[in-house]
Amino acid sequence: MAARATETLVTALERYGLPYTEAEGEGTFYGPKVDFHFRDAIGRLWQLTTVQCDFALPERFDMEYTGEDNQRHRPVMLHRAILGTLERFSAVLIEHYGGAFPLWLSPEQIRFVPVADRHVEHCRTLAGRAREAGLRPSVDDAKESVGKKIRAAQLMKVPYTVVVGDRDLEAGTFTIRDRNGTETPGVPFDAIVAALSDEAGSRRLLATDFAAL
Repeated sequence: MAARATETLVTALERYGLPYTEAEGEGTFYGPKVDFHFRDAIGRLWQLTTVQCDFALPERFDMEYTGEDNQRHRPVMLHRAILGTLERFSAVLIEHYGGAFPLWLSPEQIRFVPVADRHVEHCRTLAGRAREAGLRPSVDDAKESVGKKIRAAQLMKVPYTVVVGDRDLEAGTFTIRDRNGTETPGVPFDAIVAALSDEAGSRRLLATDFAAL
């Protein structure tokens, strides 16, 4: 049965055109498995995804099923870890992107920066509207200058930053800045939310060109 399982795994790899090597003598006691290795940003290989055929646990737990022949059979248990260990997968992602995640992967997608204390509540209102649209916003209400807040957002690789002041609120349009420092003034808030929702939803790697809106 183990030989048949190995043959099935090899057939699956060949069907999808995946290159593989057989690791002689590295088999596990419970059955054959396939480990997928990924190369990181500096060329190192990491084992992440794994698919394993387990003959041991069904035997240990006396697992059975009734087949089409109306007879009792012992199943084969399949273990599947698409990401491998979450910690290792996260580390590889962070290194691959250098911390500058595409929008859909970023834990913080847009940061609102109030010019003065009186603008903090306006920022929270805007953040609430962004959150309702499915985005992950934040408000930087620290007692720092606007310049320091923008710099902090850039160092933390926040994808987008919006500064909120009197003129922005009066006009109903805002200057949006990406983490590379590109600024686009005069963008309506609804257009910002719609564009970022589209960027995140499509899982694009390139940032939105707000100047082209």
